Amino acid sequence: MAELHVELVAADRQVWSGEASLVVARTTSGDIGIMPGHQPLLAVLKPCPVTIRTAGESGQGSVVAAVHGGFISYTDGKLSLLAEIAELSEEIDVERAERALERAKAESDAPAEERADVRLRAVAASR
Repeated sequence: MAELHVELVAADRQVWSGEASLVVARTTSGDIGIMPGHQPLLAVLKPCPVTIRTAGESGQGSVVAAVHGGFISYTDGKLSLLAEIAELSEEIDVERAERALERAKAESDAPAEERADVRLRAVAASR
């Protein structure tokens, strides 16, 4: 099966890099799935969990990351996800995210609530 090279980069680090068969993300135009051979693309990412379906020697797997804004670009077999903030699901402290969500709701802090919600959805999607 053909694969595409994926780079997930946050403002402060490279979060993940590797080969994938499918990447699913949310843009300002809606959800999108990118597979090898997709038309060239440049879009704005909305805060969302991003799923990267990998295919390794052990079979189909996936990487899930909480992405908080940025851009997605695909051309010539290379997909770049350039995020303001990105965290792999296994890096997320669930209890801390739950406390942050409760605090944000109590303080009516919509941006903080959205960040905590995206983190928790990324962890749920990885299970």
